[in-house]
Amino acid sequence: MKPAYAKSLNEYRAATKFEKKRLLEAAKRLKKKRKLPTSVALEEDTIRELKELADWRGVPYQILMRMFILEGLHNSKVADTR
Repeated sequence: MKPAYAKSLNEYRAATKFEKKRLLEAAKRLKKKRKLPTSVALEEDTIRELKELADWRGVPYQILMRMFILEGLHNSKVADTR
């Protein structure tokens, strides 16, 4: 059986739609809350892709990464309740 990778799924290629105004408003609200710095080791290509995607969407790449992490966490919680 051939292993399946997330990048090979059609859902991965589909653009996630974020509303720039709502994203920036949420970032301002979250800025008031204390955040703990963390470190994640990513390959250079991954960081380059994140920066390109963030630039295309008009948001800082750190916020885009945070949104992806929070979205994944939310989806994981939803999947656990099924």
